[in-house]
Amino acid sequence: MAEHRVRVTQDSASRWRRRAGEYDTLAEALAAAEPGDTVTVRPGTFRENVLLDKPVTIVPAQGPGTVRIDPPSGVALTVTAAATVRDLVVEGGDSTTPAVLVTGPEATPSFSGCRVETRSATGIEVTGGARPTLRGCVVTNPGGLGLRLRGPDTAAAFEDCEVAAAGQAGLAVLGGATAALDRCRVHHASGAGVLLSDPGSAAELTGCEIYEIRGSGVQAEAQAGGRLVDCEIHRVTGNGLTLDGEAELVLTGCRVHDLPENGADLRGRARLSLANSTVRDFGRGALSVWDQGTEAVAESCEIHGSTGEYPALWVSDGARLTLTDCSLHDLPDALFVLDRDSAATAEGCSFSRIRSSAVSVSGGATVSLASCRVQEAGTGLWFRDHGSGGLLTDCEISDVATGVIVTKGADPVLRACTVRASTDAGVYVSAQGRGTFEDCRVSQGKGFGFHIIDGCRTQLTRCRAEHNQRAGFEFSEPGPVTEGCISDDVGAAPVPSAPAPPGGGAGPGPAGGRGPGLGSSYGSTDVPAPRTAQLTTVAPLLASAAAGSAAISPIPDCRPAEEALAELDSLVGLATVKQEVRTLIDLISVGRRRRQAGLKAPSLRRHLVFTGAPGTGKTTVARLYGEILASLGVLQRGHLVEVARVDLVGEHIGSTAIRTAAAFDRARGGVLFIDEAYALAPEDGARDFGREAIDTLVKLMEDHRDEVVVIVAGYTAEMERFLSANPGVSSRFSRTIGFPDYTADELLEIARSQCAEHEYALSEETEEALLEHFGGMERGPNFGNGRTARQVFETMVERHAVRIAHLADPSTEELQLLVPADLPTAPLP
Repeated sequence: MAEHRVRVTQDSASRWRRRAGEYDTLAEALAAAEPGDTVTVRPGTFRENVLLDKPVTIVPAQGPGTVRIDPPSGVALTVTAAATVRDLVVEGGDSTTPAVLVTGPEATPSFSGCRVETRSATGIEVTGGARPTLRGCVVTNPGGLGLRLRGPDTAAAFEDCEVAAAGQAGLAVLGGATAALDRCRVHHASGAGVLLSDPGSAAELTGCEIYEIRGSGVQAEAQAGGRLVDCEIHRVTGNGLTLDGEAELVLTGCRVHDLPENGADLRGRARLSLANSTVRDFGRGALSVWDQGTEAVAESCEIHGSTGEYPALWVSDGARLTLTDCSLHDLPDALFVLDRDSAATAEGCSFSRIRSSAVSVSGGATVSLASCRVQEAGTGLWFRDHGSGGLLTDCEISDVATGVIVTKGADPVLRACTVRASTDAGVYVSAQGRGTFEDCRVSQGKGFGFHIIDGCRTQLTRCRAEHNQRAGFEFSEPGPVTEGCISDDVGAAPVPSAPAPPGGGAGPGPAGGRGPGLGSSYGSTDVPAPRTAQLTTVAPLLASAAAGSAAISPIPDCRPAEEALAELDSLVGLATVKQEVRTLIDLISVGRRRRQAGLKAPSLRRHLVFTGAPGTGKTTVARLYGEILASLGVLQRGHLVEVARVDLVGEHIGSTAIRTAAAFDRARGGVLFIDEAYALAPEDGARDFGREAIDTLVKLMEDHRDEVVVIVAGYTAEMERFLSANPGVSSRFSRTIGFPDYTADELLEIARSQCAEHEYALSEETEEALLEHFGGMERGPNFGNGRTARQVFETMVERHAVRIAHLADPSTEELQLLVPADLPTAPLP
């Protein structure tokens, strides 16, 4: 047995007591070793049951894999002390015992580079308060569990370890034990990759991968808990995560994908928290949440790519779900909430490319959605039956078949929500559905804006409908209650005319068979007819009579576009600018008329780049442009929000996106004017937050492309750098308008207008002196153009005041007249 001989090497502290020795068996060597000694083992297979009950080190003499421990029965390796084991191979094959047993409160061993290749009940079992550390170890056990931890005070740490095969769970943490896994892999196991059970049992996994599991990736039950950070779970035959019996899991930065069942299935008052994680390519659901008291919370997560035909998020039997800043896309259905006491809350979430319903609420369940976006879906939100409802605030629904459906007694509340570009109705209420809609807007739909049938008692307050092809509001029967609602297809209230002579055929009565109370006494035939007669005639009047509410009113007129254009024309100079703006307005105006005629309208990029030096009128033109677009119905308000870098860029990570989004929100319905936009993209901006502002702005412009016009302004050369800062910037700003410097004649004209506005006058000599003064100014980067002209005027007013103050009784002409001596270059008197 020379090839099996082992050697005991003394530590330096005990060398004075005895010599090193060689022994024929591991048992003899270990019996002779003292704490701190190293047992060096020559290559071979040792068919003995090894016990490490001292803090010794055991290593192969010739490297990893050369020493095997393979007894005929029983536990191959038992560790009860703070021993160190390196590079051994442990086999064994007793189906009633573990291959490696670490037990007892003194057992704090360190294993490194070891392999357990066995068909035992458990590959490695840790119990009795033991606390081992394993690094770079591999366990293969097709006959049973891979790793098992049992009992309170029992804990183990695994680093860069692998469970390569297991006939049962890869890792089982039971009876209050705890495990910490760092960069580990668990694969080709059955039942579960990781099993957590019993109160107090917990596991923390960091950077781990769980895959090829015949069962669930992670199964937690009976009040156990776990935390996974930067982990990946995929290619399992069951659920990615299964939680039951008040278990709790927390996932951060994890990926769960390629699953035939659910990403996570929760029952029995379990709780799941997901943050910055992705769930994709699942066959049933991403999250299925069942039972009273069961709860799932997801923040900044992405859910997409369903391979089945089930809702991605399923909440039923009184369970609860909370979503914050999550993205759900490419799904058959996104969120289904069923049964009384079930509830879902979503804030700042997006639902896109949903083949059927983005949100469906039934069975008395409720939802609360705030600042959510639904885009490209069959149905945006469907409230299906009695007791189903909830509150939606500031939500956007676009490019859907139907925006909101309310039926069979459902009664949601929607506030400040918008529905855009629906192919059917924007809002559809039927079959005793109710619903309260406050400050909601439906626009650019191919059907009706608000379509309410069956006499449903829907309440509409300050709602707005515009650019809907069939009609803004369609009420087939009395029932809806309206207050302060407006539509662009309702004509202004006609002025009653004098009664027609008897028998004249123009007296009160049905007009064209449309409905009651609409005879010629309500106006002449010159009043344009609405797109559907029922909108402005029968429905509102019947509803008003039944409920005492006001009829739908026309959208209030803005300042006519021609007035704003006239103000633009009155500006000094800017001939090319005026022509560019008029061309844009003509394109928009004709496009609108084409839509009204049922023709396709050109898709216009309304966002602009203004280039030129300061003081050339860029802000003024931006303000007028917003007014004109509002008067044409392109923008809701047309107001101007002017910002610069300081308003958009924050001091720390994350604050820039918040500031940019806040500025964009203030500009909703109007124009966001970013002056000196090139400052967001400095030449040496690798660590600058300005690029985050640009990226955020580009995304917001796409998500709200019909709600805000963005104009960026600055020097010509610098703006070219800005446009190249992000690939999406140049595509969204397809038109650049250049603002040239004012000529000396134009600066004089500005000075004249300032005089007229403030009731001053210029003598002929003064105008000649001013023209010469403006012509001699240096046109450098600090030249202020119109601002310079105004500053010159203000200086002249001050010098005029100094001069006139010395006169005892100045005349009216002297109080008004500015002379050459008042110019800034003239010597003071």
